[in-house]
Amino acid sequence: MITRRDFGRLALASLAIGRELAAAGPDPRIAGVRVGVQTYSFRELPRPPGSDAVDAIVKAMNDCGLVECELWAPQIEPQQPSGRGRPPEETVKARDDLRRWRMNTPLEHFRDVRKKFNAAGLSVYAYNYSPNSSFTDGEIDRGFDIARALGAEIITSSTTVEVARRIVPFAERHKMIVAMHGHSDTSKPGEFASPESLREAMLLSRYFKVNLDIGHFTAANFDAMQYLREHHDSITNLHLKDRKSHQGDNVPWGTGDTPIREVLQLLKRERWPIRAYIEYEHRGAGTPVEEVKKCYAFVREALA
Repeated sequence: MITRRDFGRLALASLAIGRELAAAGPDPRIAGVRVGVQTYSFRELPRPPGSDAVDAIVKAMNDCGLVECELWAPQIEPQQPSGRGRPPEETVKARDDLRRWRMNTPLEHFRDVRKKFNAAGLSVYAYNYSPNSSFTDGEIDRGFDIARALGAEIITSSTTVEVARRIVPFAERHKMIVAMHGHSDTSKPGEFASPESLREAMLLSRYFKVNLDIGHFTAANFDAMQYLREHHDSITNLHLKDRKSHQGDNVPWGTGDTPIREVLQLLKRERWPIRAYIEYEHRGAGTPVEEVKKCYAFVREALA
């Protein structure tokens, strides 16, 4: 029998657990798989001139019912005009202006961005920050400070082997994971695309992991299921999209060659702590929010 004193203790413990769950926010898991969105999915949402896209992203995530994200850096930076047709001197000026913005914007600004997400019950798991050869060491270092201020646990990065070597000392000083995002062009020098190139990245630092884009991986004619089975301990999160093999196009989910459903079922079965993030990249008939909702419904059905 449970005594009155035992019952009281159990009640207090239940209240404490309830408070902890409430503080943690909505649960992003479906059948044990943490599901979220790469905010690049919302790249076409309008934003006020000269402003960031934070408010639009927060609203879009709430409209979709998604609570966790990988935040694409350009969406929290001042909007850059298209480079097409611009004189070279304007391109250089825009690049210099953006560099000054990154280096001089107080970190409190990014903490305020984090507060906006948190107030809406959302969280930023990863900051998608992709240095290229034009980045200074200061800009590379600053990316880690911004990620911390945003509350991100890791950085994901679309970069090259050459630039990754420059990132090593900063990842190790900040003790922060950088997950390399792969693309599909295996012929491009220094591109992270093949299993061998991703392995080369991980050999550079113990803080380097893999952000596996299963659509790009399929388009490059590699087997996402096999790679997951062999390297799941080194994968932080997936980008879910559907592409045709042999460098095929992005297509509506379920019409390409990417094993999205099978990958999700594998995550569910094996219980690996790998996040599965929707990345809407094909040209759908609806708005970005409507299309992401369709993708999310696909995920829920696959994990049912």
